Amino acid sequence: MKVRVRNPADVLKAMLLIVFACLASGTLTEGPASATPTDRIMAAAVKPTLSVPPTLDRADVEPWLDGFMSIALPRSDIAGATVAIVKDGQVVLTKGYGYADVERRVSVDAERHLFRVASISKLFTWTAVMQQVEKGKIDLDADINRYLDFKIPPYRGKPLTMRNLMTHTAGFELVMRDLFSAKPNGTNLGATLKLWVPSRIYAPGTTPTYSNYGPALAGYIVERVSGEPFDNYIDRHILRPLEMTRTTSRQPVPTPLAKDLSKAYLLGSGSAFPFEYVSYRPAGGLSSTAPDIARFMIAHLNDGTLGTNRILRPETARMMHTTPYPMLPPLHSMGFGFYQHDINGRRVIVHDGDTRFFHSQLNLFLDDQVGIFVSFNSTGRDGAADILRAALFTGFSDRYFPGTQIDSRVDRKVAAEHARAMVGNYVVSDRSATNFLALNQIKNQTVIELDADGNLVISSFTGLDGAPKRWREIAPFVWREVNGKERLAAQVVDGRPVRFSVDEYAPLVVWDRLPWWRSSRWLEPLARGAFLLLLLTVAAWPVGAALRRYSGRPSLLPATDRRVYIGLGLASLAGLIVPSLWQDTIEPIMTFTADPQTIDLRIISMSLLTAFAYAGGLLLALVNARLAWRNRGWASRLWSLALMLSFSILVWIAWLAKLLSFSTDF
Repeated sequence: MKVRVRNPADVLKAMLLIVFACLASGTLTEGPASATPTDRIMAAAVKPTLSVPPTLDRADVEPWLDGFMSIALPRSDIAGATVAIVKDGQVVLTKGYGYADVERRVSVDAERHLFRVASISKLFTWTAVMQQVEKGKIDLDADINRYLDFKIPPYRGKPLTMRNLMTHTAGFELVMRDLFSAKPNGTNLGATLKLWVPSRIYAPGTTPTYSNYGPALAGYIVERVSGEPFDNYIDRHILRPLEMTRTTSRQPVPTPLAKDLSKAYLLGSGSAFPFEYVSYRPAGGLSSTAPDIARFMIAHLNDGTLGTNRILRPETARMMHTTPYPMLPPLHSMGFGFYQHDINGRRVIVHDGDTRFFHSQLNLFLDDQVGIFVSFNSTGRDGAADILRAALFTGFSDRYFPGTQIDSRVDRKVAAEHARAMVGNYVVSDRSATNFLALNQIKNQTVIELDADGNLVISSFTGLDGAPKRWREIAPFVWREVNGKERLAAQVVDGRPVRFSVDEYAPLVVWDRLPWWRSSRWLEPLARGAFLLLLLTVAAWPVGAALRRYSGRPSLLPATDRRVYIGLGLASLAGLIVPSLWQDTIEPIMTFTADPQTIDLRIISMSLLTAFAYAGGLLLALVNARLAWRNRGWASRLWSLALMLSFSILVWIAWLAKLLSFSTDF
């Protein structure tokens, strides 16, 4: 459910690059019977892409897909996968791979086993919204407070609309609390939403900020305007008309289906994990099978119709499939729920989804009447599932819908100027801004640099080979990935790039340039210097005591100075351990393993410790500097100034990271 930049290990990526090459060649199953699997992979990897695309039918796609999965799953340590492919209103293939239950050696049966599809659930919520739009019960451009029993205040003078929610332009900050839980975390959707309304960090309609709170809010509005509980509504108005009998948005999964729910894994070689409860059910609570998702894909490809049953009017379905919100032309745009994923000149719309364990993607080739869905029940080694679904989509597209990519080039001198203008530190729009998780945006800033050829380099964006992606300018402030398909584009204001995105993420998030005073380029070295001063201050305690004991000289500091000195030492010691303690607090939150019973106390305790260490340390450093300049030598005076500067830097960073906010809303 969360957009992520991939950064897996190089060894795994190199393996997946070979699989990807095999996908493009379509020869995974070729080779003499005596050849080993590795021999066949390496032979296939060097073969050229097929010059004439094969027919997309079961006879061709099944062995191709079998080859991919037979290599990718075990090499990536993924337990199992389920796949559906449709074309021209018919199911081409549904098939399971690997294991739904590793311990019991139960193979995935696509017809039987349910997978958690996470954020693909949003497509069902948006379909429900558009059904209510058709009935005149929801106005896409009305203030959503018209439909709610609690207040969403305007932001920067603009009310929030359903159009903002559907296009992820509501401006909400990131929500992490209780997003996934191993225990039931509330079934009352309205009560869950009222616990905390996330802060807005962008004006509505101005910036894509991928949100789970927004779709959950939309689901609650459907519940209120229809008069039906959300789960009942989805059952009656989408699942039943499409005969999706093995799909549910209910948590836990109802008993008749629960026995067929695939187990969840981080690694296929590891232990299974409990059922993941999603607090914002309309944003990610759905469980389904590949054949059921195939029916949903066919209905949308057929403008809202499956057989004699219709869930949307044709004009409404087409409205959902268009992309009216290009935040950074010419990159991929956002539609009403679906987002653009064009490839090889083909019009494609997509939605993917991630829980902690399940990773899914649904792609619709609109003009070709083709859909492909895949879901993995494991994250895999170094986040391999994220890479595999991207490789599967690209390989499928290159095999059945190949296209020629022709780019123009920008004048070398102009390109060099534009590239230099892009260099800097950026922060993603989908972020925490008002609580302690803002620390992530100091630690994990996106940095654009240049290589020796003047290409843009972003180390946190890596390709299948594990190397940072490089980008060459093909139009003014538009770059193409070197040896790849993806584009990067910048928004320019007064001749200066102020934000950028790439095709994969452009419908959902952008990266904004940071002002110099928030850049890690200087915050990190300053912080390292400050921590070094604190370390030396702490080390001075035992060293000074040892020297005094050795020389037999007592401390000559007055009582007041001595108390301040001891306080500074304690503050310095606390200041040194604060970062690791915050890391220990944040890591389980980001991996959804934090104990909900103790997390609030932990956050408040950490905020108090941070205040003592840094704000208290700064106050003591000021007092110490005053005392030093009254009655001590120059060395002590200079040290007092350095210590005062160190604590000032750490207070500034703690303020930027919201470590002093004492907020337990995250």
